Amino acid sequence: MKINLKKDNKLKLTVIFLVVLAVLVFYFFIFGNKIIIENKDSDLSLNNNFSELNNKIPEDESLPENKITGQRCENGEKRPFAVMLAADKVARPLSGVSQADLVFEMPVITDGITRYMAIFQCEEPKEIGSIRSARHDFITVAQGFDAIYAHWGGSIFALDKLKEGVIDNIDALKNPNNTFYRKSNIKAPHNGFTSFGKMKSTAEKLGFRLKTKFEGYLHIKGKSATKRDYEINIPYPYPYNVKFRYNSSLNSYLRSIGGFKEVDKNTNRQVVVKNLVVMEAMSRQIKDQYNDVDIENSGKVVVYRNGEIIRGKWERKSGKYYFFNNDGNEIEFVFGKIWISVIQPNQSVTIKNI
Repeated sequence: MKINLKKDNKLKLTVIFLVVLAVLVFYFFIFGNKIIIENKDSDLSLNNNFSELNNKIPEDESLPENKITGQRCENGEKRPFAVMLAADKVARPLSGVSQADLVFEMPVITDGITRYMAIFQCEEPKEIGSIRSARHDFITVAQGFDAIYAHWGGSIFALDKLKEGVIDNIDALKNPNNTFYRKSNIKAPHNGFTSFGKMKSTAEKLGFRLKTKFEGYLHIKGKSATKRDYEINIPYPYPYNVKFRYNSSLNSYLRSIGGFKEVDKNTNRQVVVKNLVVMEAMSRQIKDQYNDVDIENSGKVVVYRNGEIIRGKWERKSGKYYFFNNDGNEIEFVFGKIWISVIQPNQSVTIKNI
């Protein structure tokens, strides 16, 4: 009997292909579906772990109060650290961003790149970054919270201001006490990092005042005023465009940027806050890639908390930023984290029901 080897080999290859295909299909249905379900149910997963995320600060009455969030923690009376962080797509996910008590976000180029200043007091992240340069507008904001300012160099305007000694600061270019470090597996300038512990140790060695003078905000207990979920779209240009999703069951605001969830590299969880503040302030270019934001006087503001939308006015008095409703009363924040975004008066925030 004559054997057709070519035909026999072709049959074997076909059988092998079908077996491999069957294994891949089996893997997809068993494991692939699990991945899809996990992504689809990410909000449910967040709900199950929410107390760990946003309420893990112990509410021990014997502990001092954090004047920013109203929560109690061991560092409640300590001066916070205000750290400059990148918002660039290549730098995401950031380390420590979800652990900040308050984040202040505004453009460093008019109608362009934004940057964060994350203020840490209660939680002590083991890693914070990517750290970026100082901007003079953010120095003004850091003063308003009586913070120690941490940055990696800065604009000529910021450095001139810092030379005047307007604020206690830790500069990575000088790197006292080896506070900052670079990661070799990340491309510069996005590879600069520090930790809360390193900054704390350096502040002590530099002889900075360690007790806060920030008088704080008014607070109320959180209780959702609506069962409606909705999205708040902040009109920064792509890839800095921002969306906060209000989740009524969590009574919290879940942050996304550039079409993706803002995830903290330290925790691998989405950034969640109890209060969202959108301030209006005019921005203009002053030299090259530097701009100037009218952040020292007053302007319109919208505060989102408990599912409510409260319109009013922001005002900087004696350094502190105040937020008033249209009746002239100071707006109370829900106990918990705060995110503040600054936009131009000609920009419009849009609300979308989901």
